[in-house]
Amino acid sequence: MKKTLSITDPWFDLKQHTSARIALGRAGGSLTTAEWLNFKLAHARARDAVQCEFDCHGLIKQLQQLGGKVLLVQSLVKNRAQYLQRPDLGRRLNSESRSILEDKKQSSDLVFIVSDGLSATAVHAHATNLLKLLLPKLYKSSCSIAPLVVARFGRVALQDEIGAFLGAKIAVILIGERPGLSSPDSLGAYLVHHPQSGNTDANRNCVSNIRPLGLDYEKAADTIFYLLTQARQRKLSGVKLKDDRQLLNAGEKPDVE
Repeated sequence: MKKTLSITDPWFDLKQHTSARIALGRAGGSLTTAEWLNFKLAHARARDAVQCEFDCHGLIKQLQQLGGKVLLVQSLVKNRAQYLQRPDLGRRLNSESRSILEDKKQSSDLVFIVSDGLSATAVHAHATNLLKLLLPKLYKSSCSIAPLVVARFGRVALQDEIGAFLGAKIAVILIGERPGLSSPDSLGAYLVHHPQSGNTDANRNCVSNIRPLGLDYEKAADTIFYLLTQARQRKLSGVKLKDDRQLLNAGEKPDVE
């Protein structure tokens, strides 16, 4: 009996460990029908995430269960179409929101902002679950936290204006990231020390891809807590602040300015 040679495709084994679009196979010079349909489905989910209506009132009810007040504000953007076309308007508060925050101003170590960004789907799915793990760590470390803020139509830099109005030393914004074909529900966390107008991305630290199939809640909470602890101690953030826990665990000395 003639033996057939079986060759195992190494890409197939790798595919079991990632949601990235690898080992798709082909039919002639094109994708297989199944993979082409999967691509179309992933693309539709990404588009849906961008257009998803932000249930800010439902989110506020979830956040209120964590304790404390929750404030609702909005950027200068008036609707979803304008949000996508005018990123600059998403970085500034409207006049009504400014008045709300000015009345609540008090000195605090930290303020958390939750905003829809480019994927309200991500915020609905992950923001509350992350804060459930992160907030107790911060309270235990004697960190004073301003009321939580939910911001409609926000961009990352909106954290500067909100943090400045509330008198917070550090601002953290949890925001829906731009959807990818395998990650329509990716949540990002951006932190900045001394929030103020004129800050750039070089002043911020980002912890991205927060979701069960990416950076899970527990690891994300630990990373954000570490960065916040270092930011409070060293009074800085951005390119001068690194997650150097691996160096510390290995007994190496991290770069400190």
